[in-house]
Amino acid sequence: MRLTVFTEPHRGATYDDQLRFARLAEAGGFEGFLRADHYQALGADPGLPGPTDAWVTLAGLARETSRIRLGTLVTSATFRLPGPLAVLVAQVDQMSGGRVDLGIGAGWYEREHASYGIPFPAVGERFDRLSEQLDVITGLWRTPPGETFTYVGDHYELRDSPALPKPVQAPGPPIIIGGSGPKRTPELAARFADEFNMPFRTVADTADMYDRVLEACDRFGRTDSDRAPLVLSAGVVVAIGRTDAESQRRAAPLHVKTALPPEDPVVGSPAQLVDRLGEFAAIGTTRVHLRLIDLADLDHLELIASEVLPQVNGTG
Repeated sequence: MRLTVFTEPHRGATYDDQLRFARLAEAGGFEGFLRADHYQALGADPGLPGPTDAWVTLAGLARETSRIRLGTLVTSATFRLPGPLAVLVAQVDQMSGGRVDLGIGAGWYEREHASYGIPFPAVGERFDRLSEQLDVITGLWRTPPGETFTYVGDHYELRDSPALPKPVQAPGPPIIIGGSGPKRTPELAARFADEFNMPFRTVADTADMYDRVLEACDRFGRTDSDRAPLVLSAGVVVAIGRTDAESQRRAAPLHVKTALPPEDPVVGSPAQLVDRLGEFAAIGTTRVHLRLIDLADLDHLELIASEVLPQVNGTG
């Protein structure tokens, strides 16, 4: 199983905090460092010193790491126009030597939109815009050099774009689509995703959502013969420790009310996390994003690297 660390810098983290964490994750053997794309904390805590832009951060990390994959869970389609976003992600992919994953979603947190003057249309329109953004981004990346790309949709229109720059990864960085929506999310995953992610829910709920996504793949005629098999991934909130007191201390932020929906965290010992990962593996999960709350808690990351990764990788 492939393990990444997933962080939420909007809770309060500087660029240097994120760099330190990403470098330690790389040294510890994790496959990836992914971060949320939010401009505001999700609860009453303001998250000082304030937000850092996801893609500006990843561009910096691209030059200051060498192996670990970098990406978003997930970029909000409301934040950026699709043409410039395709340019931005392609450039960061070049800067990293081809180590970028683009997680992208429709956007959901209205408060941050109001705070920073970002339009926040109704949910149906947000999904319509997401679908068109995926058309545009994949279309730009896949346009052969020397040719141009034109697209006319209900929300976006591109005329004779040179479709440059090109990312290192061909036909483009892997696209992650996730969520628990019963209809449009599986359809978008079937059409566009390289990875479907079910975030922070129970194993049973995750299995049900995988079934929906795989049924949508059948319905849209997606086969493994015309593209790489769809990666099925899960997100797991983690608060583990060497003692119960240590794990409970790390779990304390989970009890603070935020705008997030209910989650199914692993609070306890490294062995309990290994067991949960085994349960996810049994339903077909091949990649797991471990959400660690505190970017200053480097010991938490080192504990997982030393006590969990070797067992998952079969070296423990």
